[in-house]
Amino acid sequence: MKKKIIYAVMLALFGVASMHAGNVVKSPDGRLMADFIFAGGRVYYQVFYNGNIYVEPSPLGVVTNIGDYTADLQVQEVTTREVRESYELRNIKQSHVDYRANEMTVSLAQQGQHVMDITFRVSNRDVAFRYTLHPKKETRCCIVQSEATTFKLPKTTTSFLAPQAKPMTGFARTAPSYETRYGINEPVGKNGWGNGYTFPCLFRTTEGWLLISETGTDGGYVGCRLLGEPVSQYKIGFPQQAENNGYGPTTVQMALPGSTPWRTITVGPMSNIIETTVPWDLVEPKYKASRNYEYGKGSWSWIIGMDGSCNFDEQKRYIDFSAAMGYRSVLVDALWDKQIGYDRIAELARYGKTKGVGLYLWYNSNGAWNDAPQSPKGIMDNTARRRQDMKWMRENGILGIKVDFFGGDKQTTMKLYEDILTDANEYGLLVIFHGCTLPRGWERMYPNYAASEAVLASENLHFGQGFCDNEARDCGTMYPFTRNVVGSMDFGGSALNKFYNADNRRGTQRKTSDVYALATAVLFQSAVQHFALAPNNLEDAPDWAIDFLKKVPTTWDEVRFIDGYPGKYIVLARRSGTKWYVAGVCSPDAVVRDRNGVAEPLKLTLELPVSMFDGYAKLYLNDKVTAVKASKKIKVEMPANGGFVMTQYE
Repeated sequence: MKKKIIYAVMLALFGVASMHAGNVVKSPDGRLMADFIFAGGRVYYQVFYNGNIYVEPSPLGVVTNIGDYTADLQVQEVTTREVRESYELRNIKQSHVDYRANEMTVSLAQQGQHVMDITFRVSNRDVAFRYTLHPKKETRCCIVQSEATTFKLPKTTTSFLAPQAKPMTGFARTAPSYETRYGINEPVGKNGWGNGYTFPCLFRTTEGWLLISETGTDGGYVGCRLLGEPVSQYKIGFPQQAENNGYGPTTVQMALPGSTPWRTITVGPMSNIIETTVPWDLVEPKYKASRNYEYGKGSWSWIIGMDGSCNFDEQKRYIDFSAAMGYRSVLVDALWDKQIGYDRIAELARYGKTKGVGLYLWYNSNGAWNDAPQSPKGIMDNTARRRQDMKWMRENGILGIKVDFFGGDKQTTMKLYEDILTDANEYGLLVIFHGCTLPRGWERMYPNYAASEAVLASENLHFGQGFCDNEARDCGTMYPFTRNVVGSMDFGGSALNKFYNADNRRGTQRKTSDVYALATAVLFQSAVQHFALAPNNLEDAPDWAIDFLKKVPTTWDEVRFIDGYPGKYIVLARRSGTKWYVAGVCSPDAVVRDRNGVAEPLKLTLELPVSMFDGYAKLYLNDKVTAVKASKKIKVEMPANGGFVMTQYE
C-alpha cells in the first residue's frame, strides 16, 4: 500500500500517465527494493525495506561538458542479472564474504543516442548504484562537472554526521582531513558548517537505520561529500576549489566509456549497518600483492612523547618494548629524517630485526599545498624521490609507511593516493594514511593498503582535556557505528597511561577505564594497530591489561552487532579463528544519576549465541577479571567511561 501511495504521488507530481515498466530490482531475500522511476525525461529512484520507505523519490543524473544527462532522457533498455561472488580478505571485518545481489542496468539515450547507463545492485542489506558514460559521436572523453545524485529522506529522520571542514583551515591549513566531531541525533535540513558532511553519513528513520557512503573511488574520480539541502534532502557534492591550496580542478576528467564510483545505501536494523561489507563487495583488486603482507600490533612514541621522542635512543627503547609485548612493529613518526637520520634509521631497522620488530616510517605527503612543517616532506608527491626512498626502505627491511597531511579530495589528490600505493606495492611496503580522505573499498582494491585515519583520532587526547572528557561519547560509542563501518580506521588508541605524557604524572588526563582501553582494541577495526601504550606500562599497568593487549588479534573473521545506540553505548562481537571477543563501552550519556549526582552503571541483558563460549568465559569489567558461566543471556553493568570484554576462558 505504501508503495502504491508513493507511485500515485509521483504520477501527480510529473503529470504522466505511466512509468517505465520493469523498473524494480529486489534483494535476494525480497525485503530490500530499489525502484527506478522515469518521468518527464528525468530519472529518479526510491528505496524500500520491509515495505517501508527509506529514500523517497530522488533525482539521478550527471552534468558533463558534452551533455547535461539530467533531462531530456529516454529509456532504451533495461537488463537484469544475478550477481554471485565469494572472496577472501584478511584485513576487513569479515575474512570470507559470500556476496549475493540482483542487478539492473538502465540504458538511457538523449536525442536517440545512447549516452549513459545507471546500474543498480541490491543485496540483502544494501542498495548501490553508479553511472557509466558513453562516447558521444566522435567525443571519447569528457569532464564530469557535477552530479544530480540526491537522497531524499523521510522528514522525521535524524542524523549522525561529521561536518566537512572548510578548506585550508585547521592545523597548518591542512583541512579538510575528515577530523570533525559527529553530531548525535540532530535534525535534518542542515549543511554542517556550510560545507556539507564527510562520508559515511548515518541516519535514523522511524523504521530503522540508513548509512550513505561511496566506494570504488580511485585516481579516475574525485572524493565526494554530502551536501545538506532544505527539509530532508542531501546531494552529492564535488570538492571545493580551495582544497590543496587551490591545486587541481574540482571536476573529473574521464575517458569514455567510463564509470563513476558506487553510491551505497545500507538500510534496516543496526546489525545491517555494522555487518555490511558493501564497500568491498563492489570493487576488484587493481594489482597483485608483490608479497604476502603481514599485519599486526605495534607501538609508537609520538602519542605520549610528541616530536621530542623521535630520537635514536627512544625509538630503540620502543623496539625493546614492542619485542616484550610480542608486537610486530614500531611506528617512527615525524622528523625522523632530521632527528635520527637515514643512516641511523637503517641501524634501528637492523637492531629491530634481531628482536623480531620492524619499522613503519612517517612522511609528509607534500611540500606545496599546506603549511605543515614536519619532515620528511617533498618526497611522497614526487615520483622519482618517492621511488628512491622506497627502494632504500626495501633494502633496509622497512615494513611500511604512514603518509600524512593530504587536505583535499580532488582527482589529482586521489591519483596521488593511488600512485603512492602502487609504488609502495612494487617495493613491498604497507601503507597507512593520516590527515586524509576516507578509504573507499581500498583494502580490496590495493593489496598493500593497511588503514587510514580519516577521523578525529587519538592525537587529540594529548592536545585537549575536553577531548579526553568526551572520549567515550565522541569516539568509543560513535566510530563503530559510523567511520569504522566502511573502512579500516587507524585511531592509535588503547592507552594505559593515566596521563598523556612520558612521565605519566602530568598533561591531559585519561577519563576512560583500563577495561575501556581493552574494549576499543576489539571495537576499533584495523589490521595494523599502533597502540598508545608506553614502555612504563610494563611496570605501572595491571598485568591482566598488558596480557590482554599482548594477545588481542588485529585481523578478524567475523563481526556481529549485539546492542547499542550511537553516542550512548555499543556492544559488538568479533571472531578470530574459533575465539570470540565480545566488547562494549559506555558513554556518560547512556547512564542515569542518583539524587546525589552519582552515575549509576548501565545495566544490560545481552543475548549471545551460546556457541560463542564453551563452559566459562573470562569477563573484564570494573578493572578486574572474573570467570562467568556462559549462557544465552549475560547480564553486565557498564560504568560511564568504562566497558567490558568477554573472551573464552583459558
